[in-house]
Amino acid sequence: SIGIGDIALRGDDIYWTEMRPSDNARNVIVRRTPDGATRDLTPPAYSVRTRVHEYGGGAFCVSSQQPGVSGKPEDGDADVVVYFSNFTDQRIYRQAILPSPTTSPSPSTGEGRGGGEYAIPSQPQPLTPEIDMRYADGVIDPRRSVMVCVREDHSSSWREAVNSIVAIDIARGGSRVLVSGASFYSNPRISPDGSTLAWLSWNHPNMPWDGCELWIADLLDDASLGDRRLIAGAADESIFQPSWSPSGILHFVSDRNGWWNIYRAAPDFGGIEPVCETDAADKEFGRPAWVFGLSTYGFASDDRIICAYTHSGEWHIGDIDTTTGTLTAVPTPFTDIGTLHVTAKHVAFTAGSPTMPMSLMRHDLTDGSTTRLRSSSDAAPDDGYISQARAIEFPTEGGLTAHAFYYPPTNKDYAAPESEAPPLIVISHGGPTSAASSSLDLRKQFWTSRGFAVLDVNYGGSSGFGTQYRRRLNDSWGVVDVDDCINGAKHLVEQGLADADRLIIRGSSAGGFTTLLALTTRDAFSAGASYYGISSLHALLQDTHKFESRYLDTLVGRYPDHAERYHDRSPINHIDGLDAPMIVLQGLDDEIVPPNQAELMVSALRDKGLPVAYLTFEGEQHGFRQAANIRRALEAELYFYSRVFRFDLADDIEPVRIDNLAD
Repeated sequence: SIGIGDIALRGDDIYWTEMRPSDNARNVIVRRTPDGATRDLTPPAYSVRTRVHEYGGGAFCVSSQQPGVSGKPEDGDADVVVYFSNFTDQRIYRQAILPSPTTSPSPSTGEGRGGGEYAIPSQPQPLTPEIDMRYADGVIDPRRSVMVCVREDHSSSWREAVNSIVAIDIARGGSRVLVSGASFYSNPRISPDGSTLAWLSWNHPNMPWDGCELWIADLLDDASLGDRRLIAGAADESIFQPSWSPSGILHFVSDRNGWWNIYRAAPDFGGIEPVCETDAADKEFGRPAWVFGLSTYGFASDDRIICAYTHSGEWHIGDIDTTTGTLTAVPTPFTDIGTLHVTAKHVAFTAGSPTMPMSLMRHDLTDGSTTRLRSSSDAAPDDGYISQARAIEFPTEGGLTAHAFYYPPTNKDYAAPESEAPPLIVISHGGPTSAASSSLDLRKQFWTSRGFAVLDVNYGGSSGFGTQYRRRLNDSWGVVDVDDCINGAKHLVEQGLADADRLIIRGSSAGGFTTLLALTTRDAFSAGASYYGISSLHALLQDTHKFESRYLDTLVGRYPDHAERYHDRSPINHIDGLDAPMIVLQGLDDEIVPPNQAELMVSALRDKGLPVAYLTFEGEQHGFRQAANIRRALEAELYFYSRVFRFDLADDIEPVRIDNLAD
């Protein structure tokens, strides 16, 4: 499976990034022209990925090119110019896309086509110097020949990284700082007439979904800024995706009413009003900005917004008439919508459903047709092996309700005895301010096709259910999430859908923390799997990167004022309560949750004499991206469960070393 990331639209062309596990997890920019031909633009030596905030996103932008606009002779006849961050050195590169000769073969058919239809990518040229700087979320200002983007300065080892918004001269490569002083910045966006710059900023200890500020300033002729003005946002108001309408009206998403809804500023910025207040009262048009470049709406015209929104955990496409404030749902089979971009003619977005993996889609605004351009997976399992997600609600602590997606075991060739409930795998998603997806994920189908039921829990703190639900986790990480995972499992046991003696919990990153804490402080689960999970909150405080370095202030409490709480919620301090076997998987290059977190837990498990398997992966960071490693991790986990629960494997799997497991 590939990962479809950032999307950019220029004219009728669509650009996107693909993360390819089979190519050493390299990220490649792909271009699709209106005739349906696609072409890789990124040469093999490059990978389009930024490490700003460590999670990246917003790694490239595309500029419609006119002769000589960049000041670079080699770009003079360029069709467009692509600017991207290269993963290995984090420098920005310029790549001109030149019209091909009239005899150039078609990339899709190999036949010659005339008219220069198939553009040829040139060799990328470095734009920024060899210094430890990272760049993301760039936009091109052709009038001033600059790229305005977020910069993260790691050039000094004695201080924390410094974030700012800078203007980079795309002809000569020099840069100047436009905005600085806040802890973080994102979404620099230039008005259509080039006169005004908008951006978001926030300060520790906030994450952008806790609260941030939307600012504007005049963009002067020399690419400096005039007076600045605060438009919206506060320490407890989250702003998402500022965007300019074609006529220059500033729009943005805010959770000021308890839900992420779309608002707009008055033409003179003298006031703010909701775009569709009545129809959007219980819907979310935003999502946690873990990465740059997220987009949930765009303008087909001044009077028409095409958007994506979530309601009760499932995503939808909407069409907003901005003159009446009416939101009309666009019928689609999709239940998960990713990033979405709009032109006057069409919408490009990523989407998935319980029977379709996340895919790149194109929706024609003229005839209403929708076309799948690229799927994250070419695998097409028989429907008889596909378990479809079912959205469920269940009671949890404090008389509240929590949410999850349930997947029954499904295999057309086999069935368990009617008297036997299946083993259940409970998934605690990462983030923790994230959300489970209902789109077809072959990693979940790996389990359900082999007789496991799966429960993917949207525990309190997950996004998509309003601000109040998202804030359930404040001061309560390690409590609310654990309670909801356990109560979800109990709910299925009570329904006869899971075996109480074969309950498994697994999770990655923050979900790994929930997994570890559930296994060390509760007795609901019989086994678990932690993928780069957090075992010590104290160690996380000392080792994590800047973006999340104060996240625990909100999730747990300010340190050292709540030092006892940090101790009590660190799984490593509760080894005495652990009596379940565990498999731990860790990338050795992970700088978000470093390997020492896994090693602390594994060492304690070994010392206690509990069955434990530990697999490490060289070259993997936070999240496994290489195909061989993804497969090995899944198969190792299955092998581990087969030994723990004493069942035979149908698969031919390389054994895993399991310490302290009796034959």
